[in-house]
Amino acid sequence: MLRFSTTKVVIMLAVTAFVCLLAVPNLMAPDTRTAIRQAVPGWVPSWLVPTQAIVLGLDLQGGSHVLLEVDSNDLVRSQVAALRDDVRRVLRETRVAPQGGIVAMPRGVQLRLADAADVEKVMPRLRELSQPISNAIIGQTGERNIDITANGDSIQLTLSQAGVDERVRRAVDQAIEVLRRRVDALGTTEPNIQRQGADRILVQVPGLQDPQRLKEILGRTAKLQFRFMAEGGASPSEVEMMPSRDSGGQMMPVERRVIVEGEDLTDAQPAFDQRTGEPIVNFRFNVRGAQRFGQATSENVGRPLAIVLDNEIISAPRILQPITGGSGQISGNFTVEQANNLAILLRAGALPAKLTIVEERTVGPGLGQDSIEAGRLAAIVGTILVAIYMIACYGLFGVMANIAVLINVIMILGLLSALGATLTLPGIAGIVLTVGMAVDANVLIYERIREERRMGRSVISALDAGFSRALSTIVDSNITTLIAAVVLFLLGSGPVRGFAVTLSVGIVTTVFTAFTLTRLMVALWFRTLRPTTIPL
Repeated sequence: MLRFSTTKVVIMLAVTAFVCLLAVPNLMAPDTRTAIRQAVPGWVPSWLVPTQAIVLGLDLQGGSHVLLEVDSNDLVRSQVAALRDDVRRVLRETRVAPQGGIVAMPRGVQLRLADAADVEKVMPRLRELSQPISNAIIGQTGERNIDITANGDSIQLTLSQAGVDERVRRAVDQAIEVLRRRVDALGTTEPNIQRQGADRILVQVPGLQDPQRLKEILGRTAKLQFRFMAEGGASPSEVEMMPSRDSGGQMMPVERRVIVEGEDLTDAQPAFDQRTGEPIVNFRFNVRGAQRFGQATSENVGRPLAIVLDNEIISAPRILQPITGGSGQISGNFTVEQANNLAILLRAGALPAKLTIVEERTVGPGLGQDSIEAGRLAAIVGTILVAIYMIACYGLFGVMANIAVLINVIMILGLLSALGATLTLPGIAGIVLTVGMAVDANVLIYERIREERRMGRSVISALDAGFSRALSTIVDSNITTLIAAVVLFLLGSGPVRGFAVTLSVGIVTTVFTAFTLTRLMVALWFRTLRPTTIPL
């Protein structure tokens, strides 16, 4: 166990030096790291020239904390509207006319047909609208998202509770991705966006001290639609009243039919109108959106086209000529910040449902600095006390253990930097705990060496047996701790996950430094001095 080939020594020292090098960017100013990153040629791998520093969490550098809840009622209303459109499409395709139209209910729609023959004709097509609900773990659950019942000439389609719950779950998953794109566009570093419960989303943005702007970015659904303004004589069932920004909130008639939606946008950028100088938003469609927009504007020259954002008419310009280039602009008396925020929202995409702010708070940078100082003091005091104890109990071997612990801490910081992990106050606690665990591994080794020496073994035999026989105990104890850390990471949230990350990384580096680096130092000491006794 104490014999190392030259190749093995070189590899061990190279790995140790490289991982420690990953921690160096934490000593640099942000401008210095940016300058180095820009100076490195593009063909050089980013991991070869480390410039990533540890990101401080909300509790250490301050920032904004917002807890959002998916509005399930709004989601149900959207599902009912979509179900009504699907039923209307089925009736049109089967050439069946309902008596009295399609009546919307709180959780579904109802229609009455002329006779039983029409019911039999449309029922197979309507049943196709009811889809089975699947689960990622058990597959098909046996439940369906829509319950369909027929009573004589009346048909009722109702959203099932299982279908609503599944839609809420998918809405939360989709909203998390949309919110992540929106927050990333603000230029913040390492936001924490995660599910909390069945219908809530936690958003933490370290370093952002403007919670009002964050709420504006997160709270808006950003559902963009292009519709034609309704003309006189249009059927009331095909017309919807919406407030108009240009008219001071006056309700204006808009066709229910949507020409193009925001899903067909590929880009949106803030700009200024070359004629008036007012802030606007330039947008560009994908191929499908450009074709639909071009066809609609070609067939409706002279009609006003309403640009609707979250059920509000932002503007309604008149189509002077066909717009076939697949791009356009949105104007609506925006300020510069409003135009920039709207561009961010449109690029990130619309939320699947309305989000309500349940909780919000801001952590000031002063409080975060106090936490850093308290955590730093605890880490320094704890490390010094451990170092004194090890030297007092094990002398020269205690010094070797302290050197290994110091390298261990540097390697933890290096790996956290490379992983882009966020360091929180519980994360600092995880590092302090790792220091104690690292020393514990050395204590097991040293006590085993003492025991072997008392049994009459020679110096080399005692050293070799101490490391070899303590290995299984060290690995077993650290594996059980690692399992607990993984469970904390998978089931925990926020600060708990931060603690789990630092603890997991610390376990890996502890096994490496305690068993490998300490063993290397002991081997070099024995080969150099050829001692006849062990100073333990």
